[in-house]
Amino acid sequence: MTRRLFFSRRVLHLAVALCAAAASIGQPASAAEGIPTEVLRVCADASLLPFSNERREGFENRIAQLIADDLKVPLTFTWWPQTIGFVRNTLRTRQCDLVMGTAVGEELMQNTNPYYRSTYALIYRKDSGITAKTLADPSLQGARIGVVARTPPSAVMLRHGLINMEPYQLDTDTRAHHPAQQAVEDVAAARTDAAIVWGPIAGYFAARQQVPLAVVPLMDEPGASPFQYMISMGLRPDEPDWRHWLNDFIVRRQGDIDRILTEYHVPLVNADGTIRAEVTEPDGYRMADYRSPTPPGLRGAETVGAAEVERLAKAGAVLIDVLPTPPKPAGLAADSRWVPPPHRSLPGAHWLPNVGYGAPSDEQEAYFRTGLEALTAGDRKRPLVVFCQPDCWMSWNAAKRAVALGYQAVKWFPAGTQGWTAAGHELVTVEPEPNPASSNPASKIAN
Repeated sequence: MTRRLFFSRRVLHLAVALCAAAASIGQPASAAEGIPTEVLRVCADASLLPFSNERREGFENRIAQLIADDLKVPLTFTWWPQTIGFVRNTLRTRQCDLVMGTAVGEELMQNTNPYYRSTYALIYRKDSGITAKTLADPSLQGARIGVVARTPPSAVMLRHGLINMEPYQLDTDTRAHHPAQQAVEDVAAARTDAAIVWGPIAGYFAARQQVPLAVVPLMDEPGASPFQYMISMGLRPDEPDWRHWLNDFIVRRQGDIDRILTEYHVPLVNADGTIRAEVTEPDGYRMADYRSPTPPGLRGAETVGAAEVERLAKAGAVLIDVLPTPPKPAGLAADSRWVPPPHRSLPGAHWLPNVGYGAPSDEQEAYFRTGLEALTAGDRKRPLVVFCQPDCWMSWNAAKRAVALGYQAVKWFPAGTQGWTAAGHELVTVEPEPNPASSNPASKIAN
């Protein structure tokens, strides 16, 4: 079942074909290969969004680039359709060194630790009258529901009397056909009433339809085939050092990985099987609870990671740290002297503290506005990289405010200083930028 679900994940169409191929795969080489030191070669499908494509637009392309940047080596791809012989003709022949997505326990490759857990999702048009949150919902009775043949949802549907199925082919060539994508598009076009497909495909293509679609991640049901699967990376069995390096990378860069997955609307599942809520982008500014999960992006700005920040800094971008100044510890006497700890930030960064509130004071707003004008020499096209720490709405608010001020190349770095150090970079001590209007720009403290 685990092997089958790996290929269900890859557009839900390869399980039977690769089970047949398994018998023909030769034994792995006995000599272990080390961690890539010259180039990272990734095995991938050139036409399999949202996972990968030859233009490197998939989330697995993006995560592979994170790995290559961490290794400080170039990234190349060995393209092969996700069909019969994929592993045999790529990883096993040493044409490449890594498969970016496989279900934990899949037997054709050695697994890393999982780097995300997702689930199948139910999709329907929001104007259809269907209101289902589970397959037991009465509003699904009689509905024409698309499902890829021989994937787990088909069996669970029968348990709930959902027999009006629209089947999609499991075994296909991704160079010509994308059954799960077609299932989503058929719902949008009202050719079917609903569909159940692997969550990453459901979330990605539902967000790209002209009509609003509901995407409902499904919880596992007792006694039924599971909907939820942990996804890892795949490598050859004779490479323990490479596996250990990748496991360490996953721990260090999990925040960056999660942000990429969220950008692609991948439904994420917590360790206890509950569905992780996706944070949506508000129309206005965040007004409270500034240290909490943030949206995956910001309209009008580009979301960037540590490698992009490093390249931008070398190209002359202005780095803006907006972390608030720390509050004075409670219990200190009014006349006691307190020296805040040194503030550590990215090399070359300019610290503009306390400018990320949803409703800044006039002084704070002027401090931010004049600070940006001075640091950019009035050039609204000069790239700005705005950051603080992970799960920090202060940086999101400040980046949004920079966009509103007319800056045309705003980059939001949500991983912030922790993401910078996780990528292997050092921090330096910085001081707040001077405020011409006051010697104390910190008239508020963060909550």
